[in-house]
Amino acid sequence: MKKTFDLSDDRSFSSGDEVRRLQDRLLAEHLRYCRSHSPFYRERLGAFPDRDYDFDSLQELPTTSKRDLAEHNEAFFAVPGNEIADICFTSGTTGTPCRIVYTASDLDRLAYNDACGYRAAGMRPGDKVLLTCTIDRCFIAGLAYYQGVVKFGAAAIRNGLNTLESHAEVISTLHPENIVGVPSFLAKLGRYLAEAGIDGSCVKRLICIGEPARNRQMELTPLGAKLEGFWPGAVHSTYASSEIVTSFTECSARCGGHPPADLAVVEILDEAGNRVPDGEVGEVTVTPLQVTGMPLVRFRTGDVSFIIPGPCPCGRGTLRLGPVLGRKAQMLKVRGTTLFPGAFFNVLDGIPGVTEYFMEVSGTALSDEITIFVSCREGKTPESLGVAEKLYGRTRIHVPVVAVDPAAARQRVFGVSRKPVRFFDLRKN
Repeated sequence: MKKTFDLSDDRSFSSGDEVRRLQDRLLAEHLRYCRSHSPFYRERLGAFPDRDYDFDSLQELPTTSKRDLAEHNEAFFAVPGNEIADICFTSGTTGTPCRIVYTASDLDRLAYNDACGYRAAGMRPGDKVLLTCTIDRCFIAGLAYYQGVVKFGAAAIRNGLNTLESHAEVISTLHPENIVGVPSFLAKLGRYLAEAGIDGSCVKRLICIGEPARNRQMELTPLGAKLEGFWPGAVHSTYASSEIVTSFTECSARCGGHPPADLAVVEILDEAGNRVPDGEVGEVTVTPLQVTGMPLVRFRTGDVSFIIPGPCPCGRGTLRLGPVLGRKAQMLKVRGTTLFPGAFFNVLDGIPGVTEYFMEVSGTALSDEITIFVSCREGKTPESLGVAEKLYGRTRIHVPVVAVDPAAARQRVFGVSRKPVRFFDLRKN
């Protein structure tokens, strides 16, 4: 198994057939490694023929769920303790925190992964990159963003989870060409710069993390449009998770996220676990390649998206993943209508005067009850902004809208996680 990674390894501009042959070879190596080093897969795959599997035959093997990770956490560790270089935590479907472990090789793989993404987005060696996300609190993505900048040959400005004033000072004095951050925070930063009369035109690329900036039609969401209002043509969406150790970053064509050619095999599955054709929506299922610490096979992420059909204008032979439309666990069923929280969030993002919001969902398995909590700019109320009417106009569902204090809303949204949390599930199964 490979121990180091270099940008010269990237074969993303190979043809689609060449990318598939590369992935089939790495997949066979990956499965052999899982059988010999992972206690979980030694048992799970023991009932299946010990032979090489390619992309087509991979679907003969079982999937891995987040519940599997939570219930058999240590059985996934494929290296002895003295080879573990980093440990982070994620929550399984049972609510039990489970460890994700990385070897030194895995950390170098992460750096390579993000460096490939930065290059795809158009970043250049020698650029400056403002990081508005934390590198502590076991946030592996923050470490990956930083190490990717270094491996790419750019300069990181690790300002982290800081104030708008602090980031504005960095922008006005150091003039970074790139910012990595959560779209909702970057929108606040853009508005702050505009209202303070600070020139932010040095910023050419926004690497958007944690929240989608495009919709099912690959158009900018209202939040994405806000960002483009401050920084035209700058938005590049990404998708990643701690478990899959791989990210999907939009290239200069900005029409879907590419994974590096040698790091992931991706499937989109329906409820029954069958693959769906490109363009159809299903659960993102990833087999991360060349992972040594905690390798996974056909990991069901719980995220709902689709593969964009056809080649990308950028010339890469890798697939393009569309935006995450929601999480399976957050699917809502309200009076016969099925939808995701994003349907409401996109409306709220497009209402000037709304400063923060979150959703609480209660009820039973038969029907969900939704309440939207909204804070507004001084002098405004949800009623005066027509929030309830605009939500109904888009979703055709009447939901209660409750006004909350801005400070209380910020605490609710940003006080429980490294990323903004706007969905709170109080349902009884």
